[in-house]
Amino acid sequence: MLRIDIISAVPALLESPLSNSIPKRAMDKKLAEIHIHNLHDFGIGKYRQIDDYPFGGGAGMVLMAEPLSTIIENLLSERSYDEIIYTSPDGEHLNQGMANQLSLTNNLIIICGHYKGIDQRIRDKYVTKEISLGDFVLSGGEIAAIAIADALIRLLPGVLGNEESALTDSFQDDLLAPPLYTRPETFNGMHVPDVLLSGDHQKIASWRLEQSLERTKKLRPDLYHNIDPEENP
Repeated sequence: MLRIDIISAVPALLESPLSNSIPKRAMDKKLAEIHIHNLHDFGIGKYRQIDDYPFGGGAGMVLMAEPLSTIIENLLSERSYDEIIYTSPDGEHLNQGMANQLSLTNNLIIICGHYKGIDQRIRDKYVTKEISLGDFVLSGGEIAAIAIADALIRLLPGVLGNEESALTDSFQDDLLAPPLYTRPETFNGMHVPDVLLSGDHQKIASWRLEQSLERTKKLRPDLYHNIDPEENP
């Protein structure tokens, strides 16, 4: 079972996305656990302070070291963690290979960044991996945490109805997925390609690979250049 502990200053942002659809199915099947921790519960003083002005001046606020350290230490006292992840624009971009690797772990902590970020000493002492969704800035790390959790959970055996479904997603082999069609066969004068109606599984597989290669070359040439021509002639 994969356990994910998410630390957030705004936990309400996480609750609905992670309690529906595929994450809910995984938890109902006891294939995954998601625990959301409100950083304010570990805040300092009467007003549960979790942020303060940065030393040296400058705009914005910084999440303080003490509340984060307290909750992380509490979690570490209960179990060991394979990774302590910080969602940050500084981090390595999330991709399918990373998701595949992290889905094989047992216990993860995800720290959601907020405001201008977190005290550097937390990053230095605890964080083992920093992950970004891309070269842009979000208001907080909750959206990134949702994306990470969802990407991992859907890969767990038994979560999806079809065990092969996750293996045929885009990016699993550095290729974009081929075009998909369903009923009716004709829609607004547009027809499903004949090969998909042929029943010839070998021809269908070849057509799908060809379409994936063409689509990747057109839409994501950066990925296409990484494809091994011997594996995908």
